Parts: sequence; structure tokens; C-alpha cells
Amino acid sequence: MDIEQLMPHVEALIFASDKALTQIEITEMIGQALEEVIEAERVATCISAIMEKYEAEYYPFHLTETGGGYQFLTKKAFHKTVIKLNGEKHIKKLSAAAMETLAIIAYKQPITKSEIEYIRGVSADYSIQKLLEKELIVITGRNEDMIGKPLVYATSKTFMDYLGINSPAQLPQLKDITDLEIVMPTNAEDALPADTPQIGYGELRQAS
Repeated sequence: MDIEQLMPHVEALIFASDKALTQIEITEMIGQALEEVIEAERVATCISAIMEKYEAEYYPFHLTETGGGYQFLTKKAFHKTVIKLNGEKHIKKLSAAAMETLAIIAYKQPITKSEIEYIRGVSADYSIQKLLEKELIVITGRNEDMIGKPLVYATSKTFMDYLGINSPAQLPQLKDITDLEIVMPTNAEDALPADTPQIGYGELRQAS
């Protein structure tokens, strides 16, 4: 199958999907549908051609690489118009506390709850729960180096989809949006001078 025949299949698949599709997913699904082997390189060529096609000014949407895959999204100039489709009441809004927590996780991930609370200065339990419910963050494991091995949080694919990015590295640099430097808590032992004798917990109690 040549590129001209393959391209409509790629375009239709991405258009019909309610989530971003990766190149691998597109290749596998089209191969299954057409019952033939489809080369990934040909699909990549089709994707590039489709992206170029919809960059024309008279199209109100374009094909965008987001969240690790490809999806048709409305161009920025038409966002306010599309919002009216379901009404602004349907826009999912986050509280200021949740936004602060999400920002900290986005820029400092992977990060534990105690580290988030150190930066914010208040409890983050409720905000973290809400962000998990909205699938904007995920639990990626545990910090094996910290006492109690606390859970570690990071932003999700859904978060990247909302922002139209493929990785946290594409977030605006902090120096570009604020002069505030986020300082992480220092382990008490790490804060001691290199030549300071190490005192165990039992020795510390006896000394006191």
C-alpha cells in the first residue's frame, strides 16, 4: 500500500480516537484492519504529511503530538468558541491549593507527600487525593531511601494531554515565569559539616 492510500486510514483512526494514539498503536491497528504488514516508517511519513496538511490557516484544528501520541486538537484561536459548546460550567476547575500542589509535583517530580508539604507549609492530603481522582497525577512507586519508604508522585499522561506536551521537560522553565526558587528539605545528616562525628539515635538520647 502506497502513502496516498495509507494516509486516509491514519487520519481517520486519529480523528475517531478520543485519546492520543502512539505511532505503534496506529501501525498495529491499521495492520490488523487491513490484514497486512504495515511499516512503521510509512505511518511516520503519513503522520508528518497530515500534520503539515492541517497547519493551513483555514483549518480550525491541527494534528498535535501530545502525551506521547498524536491527536487532533482545536487551534488556540478557537478555544473560547469551543468552550461554549458545553458551557463554561462543565470546565473542570482546580482549587488554588490543588493548583499549587500540582505545580510542585510537575516541577519537582518524582516527589513525596512530605516534600510537597515542606514546600507548601500545609497538609497536602486533600489536594493529592483530588489530583489522583482527576488522574492528573499518578503514584510511581516508593522512595526507598526515606524513612517509611513513602509513596512517590509524578504527573500523568492525562496532565500532559491537557497541556499539549510530551514530557515534563517541555514545561516552561521556572526562571522564565518566576524568580522564586523552590528549595527542598535537607536531610539532617547531610546538613552537617563533613568532619562532624556521626551520632546515633541512642547516643543522641543519652547526650540529652
